[in-house]
Amino acid sequence: MASNKQTTKKILMLPWLAHGHITPFFELAKRLSKSFQICLCSSPINLQAINPDPAPNHSIQLIPLHLPSLPDLPAHMHTTKGLPLHLEPTLVKAFDMAAPGFELLLDRLEPDLVLSDLFMPWAARSALSRNIPVVSFVVTGVAVVAGLVNGFWNKGREFPFPEVDLSEHWVSKSSGRKVCDEVGRDWAMRFFECMRMSCDVALVNTSPEFEAKYIQFLASSLKKKVLPIAPLIPQIEPTNEKLEILEWLDKKTPKSTIYVSFGSEYYLTKQDTEELAHGLHQSGVNFIWVIRFPKGQNLTIEEALPKNFLKQTEDKGLIINEWAPQLKILSHSSIGGFVCHCGWNSVVESIMFGVPIMALPMQLDQPYHAKVVECAGLCVEAKRDGEGNVKREEVLKAIKEVMFEKRGEALRGKAREIGEALRKREKWIIYEVVDEFCKLCKQESKGV
Repeated sequence: MASNKQTTKKILMLPWLAHGHITPFFELAKRLSKSFQICLCSSPINLQAINPDPAPNHSIQLIPLHLPSLPDLPAHMHTTKGLPLHLEPTLVKAFDMAAPGFELLLDRLEPDLVLSDLFMPWAARSALSRNIPVVSFVVTGVAVVAGLVNGFWNKGREFPFPEVDLSEHWVSKSSGRKVCDEVGRDWAMRFFECMRMSCDVALVNTSPEFEAKYIQFLASSLKKKVLPIAPLIPQIEPTNEKLEILEWLDKKTPKSTIYVSFGSEYYLTKQDTEELAHGLHQSGVNFIWVIRFPKGQNLTIEEALPKNFLKQTEDKGLIINEWAPQLKILSHSSIGGFVCHCGWNSVVESIMFGVPIMALPMQLDQPYHAKVVECAGLCVEAKRDGEGNVKREEVLKAIKEVMFEKRGEALRGKAREIGEALRKREKWIIYEVVDEFCKLCKQESKGV
């Protein structure tokens, strides 16, 4: 496209207020910004965590959308990160109340296309009323969406993928919710209204290498072109600085170490933390474990772990508080497995670097993701008990399978194979997105 800013088409992006949603939107923004002018819109507290200048000559503008400050939801809580579970409905309400502000942004920015998340139908309605085309972006895996679609769109039709039918699955101790109730009717109806109003193409943050049949099912059910665009992960920036974590890993033999992390917005209970610690200790493997605590929980690492755990594992383990360079760790030759919650970004990053997963899903879409990668030959799930508790013997069993047994070699081989395929498609998939968006920007929307 022409580089003249007067002729460059403008795309306005609106993700949901979770970092697991904002990250893929921002990564897509960086890849599209050579062809379009990008405006990424979110609450000010979320925008603070984004680097506004990802690369020279990129055209990305961060646009604050101000939510109302409700009595129990001040501005610094306009994000899912660190948000108490009982305030999630309040955050949804506040985001809905920001619709008039979004309409003002549409009038001021005059975008040629809106790329929207799936839970804000008011954004699609506002754009379409101004003849601005809307494209929906699914940032999670597609299997869980396929289940939703079958339940609401294909009523009475048997779900063709019983391996990801988790309607009778365990209740999550961390959330108190049953998996089948995680995406409630309100969220499902928001999703379908957004899909109904969007254009004939939808983007999904996944790959046919491990979700082909779910992608095909979704496209057939929605009667839309479903374009898989994974991987959308940050580039590892080269640096001369040697991090202490990487120096520690350099001393370990290849594939001898596991990485343990549960993302930035999910936390194990103290009981589950202790069970995981016992499983790690009993396995005898090297490990890096990133431990985080919810806001307001005044625990030290020593208090969260079993007595003497740090001393007993000092030669094997490295405990990190709050943050670790996940991509650099996963790409290190010493890493042989990843214990995680199966948040979708973590799943894609792990596969991208050929690292098999030991899954401990917690809530929402995570159990579905665990099943998808397990069926793809990339994962072993550490089974919880009937009440959703982590059990040390199941953690130990999963670690042994991945790190010491023949199945682990098969998992690593499959992960390497798919990781290589992802790296190859990363180089060309964005061109198809650019082509679709160029077509849409030249057309007027059909309206609501």
